[in-house]
Amino acid sequence: MASLKELKGRINSVTSTQKITKAKQMVAAAKLRKAQANAEAARPYAERMANVMASLAGKVSGKENAPKLLSGTGSDQVHLLVVANSDKGLCGAFNANIVKAALSTARELTAQGKTVQFYLIGRKGRAVIRRNYPKAIMAQFDTTEVREPGYAEAEKIAEELVKLYEDGKFDVAHLFYSKFRSALLQEPTEQQIIPAPAPEGGDTASQAAVEYEPDEEEILAELLPRYLKTQIFGALLENAASEQGASMTAMDNATRNAGELIQKLTIQYNRSRQAAITTELIEIIAGAEAL
Repeated sequence: MASLKELKGRINSVTSTQKITKAKQMVAAAKLRKAQANAEAARPYAERMANVMASLAGKVSGKENAPKLLSGTGSDQVHLLVVANSDKGLCGAFNANIVKAALSTARELTAQGKTVQFYLIGRKGRAVIRRNYPKAIMAQFDTTEVREPGYAEAEKIAEELVKLYEDGKFDVAHLFYSKFRSALLQEPTEQQIIPAPAPEGGDTASQAAVEYEPDEEEILAELLPRYLKTQIFGALLENAASEQGASMTAMDNATRNAGELIQKLTIQYNRSRQAAITTELIEIIAGAEAL
């Protein structure tokens, strides 16, 4: 049985931890409101961009002069998995769920005889992927020097991916991130970004009525890289909101668990103290009777 001093030390230690988790929860709750607003504000722009892409892609799909980012390389042998994680922990299973989805897709592609490569964003999750695919890390994008990854980082990532694609390093790229649903629900999401698929939901009526100047091929050549940047930027915003929601939920659970542990340790401490006092009283009474 632990001594009174050890129990007191454990109570103090858990109390200190509870203060940290409570503070972390409050910080995450404050950041969540801003991150959620940013993610929701970016969605209409991404949807509108997808509608424009649907209109243009429907007219040039299958043409010989279609942009490579749309038509592809003509092969799907090498798949690049772009895994977007955070640089910080204490956010529950947020990073683990994204990595789990990426590894599941990697195993499926490998079973089909495809070659799998990884492009890693953020520090968390790298160790697990390196352990499973030590020779399949094509590139990494470090965000440790950035307070919050934004459009500038999305632009750099998109430019690197386009360069790798044009150099023939891969045929298909998939983006993995966590889509924010609520503070309690973050959904790991997979999205093909290269070659850009013709988005669903395009307005077929507008396709017949709109004439583009210059032609669709030139517009797509300019629009496709921007569309790629938009998709990556949206994923980073969704990740930021999901991370704060997961962190708030995890820290709330940790704070509650710490409170329950403190209560149990306090009861154990009081019982041990009461037993020690009772033992001392018995010894005193026994000594007095002996005299």
